Amino acid sequence: MFNLLNLAVAAALEAGAEIMRIYLDPKQDFGIEKKADNSPLTLADKAAHNCIVRHLAPTNIPILSEEGAHLPYEERRKWHRLWVVDPLDGTKEFIKKNGEFTVNIALVEDGSPILGVIYVPATEVLYTAIVGEGAWKAPFPLPPLGSDSKSECREENIMALPKRGSGEGAFTVVASRSHMNPETEEFVENLRKIHDNVELISSGSSLKICLVAEGTADVYPRFAPTMEWDTAAGDAIARAAGRKVTDAQTGQPLTYNKPDLHNPWFIVS
Repeated sequence: MFNLLNLAVAAALEAGAEIMRIYLDPKQDFGIEKKADNSPLTLADKAAHNCIVRHLAPTNIPILSEEGAHLPYEERRKWHRLWVVDPLDGTKEFIKKNGEFTVNIALVEDGSPILGVIYVPATEVLYTAIVGEGAWKAPFPLPPLGSDSKSECREENIMALPKRGSGEGAFTVVASRSHMNPETEEFVENLRKIHDNVELISSGSSLKICLVAEGTADVYPRFAPTMEWDTAAGDAIARAAGRKVTDAQTGQPLTYNKPDLHNPWFIVS
């Protein structure tokens, strides 16, 4: 399993380098297009997708990527294992240039995420996990543009994510920077009836799940549409760190490679 994790890490790092090459180019307009659901698509999304597929294809494990072909469920239901990929999660944040975007790669087995990698190219932070083994966070700087050297991270800088938060200070809720709505506001108000001090912080992309996984935040409610590739990698990291990602209505864990690739509303806690 660690071989597959290392492969996913290499894919995420190279995709991150491609994203930053476009992000930092002052002459680049990002080539923004609109997809069928009216969400944005940029040159960086496409470049990162191609890079990740190039790394993962030799495993012969099917790839379900936001920017790839989405085969009918009759074909996908035969897949015991699959990669679930969001090459650039937080495209709106990428376009805004606020740095809150990620590369997400997950390995799903029989509907459950078992391995996850999330790379934050703008801050050069890498989250990795194997469910049952552990979850880790590390600074992972990219080599300079144009360099042939490989990224390296010293082992002493790798931090194992805690199995629980500190339990000190305010009860912290992390919410979507782009999708705050009345349902989320009501959820927060209900928490204020339980906890003396509730703090609300905003973040983009799958970083919100990572903040709960690492213990910086206590809960992340998501009462707005998401797709499986938005959550699979973060779900694996959260599970490996002893957190839960559950259907807001049923309390059951999220499942993947469903007939409908939309997620239900969920809570990370």
